[in-house]
Amino acid sequence: MLKKHLLALAILASLGSIPLAQADESAPVVDQQANVLPPLEEPATASTQSTDPTDTRWYVAPFGTFLKTGGDRNSHDGWGGGLGIGKMLNEHFNVELKGFYQTATGYNDFRDPTNTTGGSWDLAGATADLQYFITRGKFSPYTVIGLGGMNTDVPGRSGAGFIGEAGAGFTYELLDNLLVRSDVRYRYNQNFNANLQQGTNEFHDMTVNLGVVVPFGPKPKAEPYVEPAPAPVVVDCSTLDSDADGVNDCIDKCPGTIAGSKVDATGCPISLELKGVNFEYDSAKLTQNAMFVLDGVAQSLINYPLKDELEVHGHTSSEGSNAYNMKLSQKRSQSVANYLTSKGVTNPLHARGYGESKPIADNRTEQGREQNRRVELIWMGH
Repeated sequence: MLKKHLLALAILASLGSIPLAQADESAPVVDQQANVLPPLEEPATASTQSTDPTDTRWYVAPFGTFLKTGGDRNSHDGWGGGLGIGKMLNEHFNVELKGFYQTATGYNDFRDPTNTTGGSWDLAGATADLQYFITRGKFSPYTVIGLGGMNTDVPGRSGAGFIGEAGAGFTYELLDNLLVRSDVRYRYNQNFNANLQQGTNEFHDMTVNLGVVVPFGPKPKAEPYVEPAPAPVVVDCSTLDSDADGVNDCIDKCPGTIAGSKVDATGCPISLELKGVNFEYDSAKLTQNAMFVLDGVAQSLINYPLKDELEVHGHTSSEGSNAYNMKLSQKRSQSVANYLTSKGVTNPLHARGYGESKPIADNRTEQGREQNRRVELIWMGH
């Protein structure tokens, strides 16, 4: 007989593997994290997602009980109550110590058939419970097993024994610090040799408990999740040449060099040939195309942070006398300096004419003579 009832207890204890939420199709969908309500606001973005903290508070749980007695007690059903003290361990488990007192009328003393006044079964005991929550949320179904002891008093006698309980229930969150709780449990009671009832020391009861759970302290709140800032991109400056002057950014002391400039080893400008700056025949008067080119040069000089002194060098080809070419190149360089100043260039400008004295190509060819007729800007500071 004992083995049979222990087997029944084990079967009920296995309820922990049954998803009870399926039994109530009207149960609201709940969050999978511990005691955290599903969010009602808009879905979190990547920068506002939140992590749900685990609720690990202590709590007290007063309750009332309806006692459905088994036929082996040969008594009426009864009522009782008790108090539990427990702790939430994690998303799925609670542990709890529970004490209770219950009474059921209708005890008949089989040892004294002449006693017709009847009596009651007074049951006082305690269990250590382990609760498994299938989900945590506003509505949280769970299964429970408990082991403990119980003292049974009847008229003129009493006996202490072992009890084991298994069942299922739910909690429903009303407030952060107040939950309604109810469960139904099968209870096995072995009173050993107390002989409180004729023919058996084993009893099988059912309890229906209804009460509240009052957690201590504030409920953990979800903290906003802030997307971590991306790691700064470390760029090797030796692979960069931002102003395309041939000197990498690590050693370039003059960033933003005007395009086309010749630079020194530190990236600072030395000279700039003003290509396209031409003059009318045998004159220092700028052509329309030359003025267009110089407009761009002037704006570049205005924007460039270096305000060093500049020399405007004028050069000619070898046609004509050297003295004539010297005077013509001076006039032409001065014409360029004056135009740049008129356009807002603030660098000190000095016109220098070199005539045919510094050729860069062969004056015996038309192509070479065309290259020799040129105007250059020279940075005096470098």
